[in-house]
Amino acid sequence: MCDCEFARIGHKVKDFKIETYNPVNYGFDEVDFAKLQKEGKWVILFFYPADFTFVCPTELADLADIDKNLKDMDITVVSMSCDTKFSHMAWRNSEKLLENVKYQMGADPTGEVARYFGVYDYESGVTYRGTFIIDPDGKLVGQEVNFNNVGRNSEELLRKMRAFTYVRANPAEVCPARWKPSDKTLTPSEKLVGNVFDALKG
Repeated sequence: MCDCEFARIGHKVKDFKIETYNPVNYGFDEVDFAKLQKEGKWVILFFYPADFTFVCPTELADLADIDKNLKDMDITVVSMSCDTKFSHMAWRNSEKLLENVKYQMGADPTGEVARYFGVYDYESGVTYRGTFIIDPDGKLVGQEVNFNNVGRNSEELLRKMRAFTYVRANPAEVCPARWKPSDKTLTPSEKLVGNVFDALKG
């Protein structure tokens, strides 16, 4: 369990269960974080303000475009809002932009999970656009929070996940900005101090 009131980078997150709408079987389901951790899964929680809004379906459709890539990397994606699972079902099955959404849609009607991750807007009762990356040890390793009037880019999320999974498998190395699998990594040492340019170009 986390020893803090809110999720923090570099710390293990607390266990939680989320009711979901599962578009694959057109039914209601549950995501159990403790179970995912035991299975050694990476988890992406993708918070958005609300169902039946405007930027939100474009983000979820964009996320659906990379979902297969993420599944191939053994990464579990859960979209999250403070709507109910019933609202998720109605929205997913009426909004054409969402027709390719296959990941689970998490319901957080009390805002408990959103408050824990620090994305709950107390004035509006909805969440900010927050992306949280949790590694197989249950540790929060990535977070991005945006205000609600600008959508995110899932291609950058895919790039980051490729980098996170690489450095987990190769802990002596680090990935520089814009790194992709064909690029060089860096191995920190006293020889690298002040010589990053040469290491990348050499």
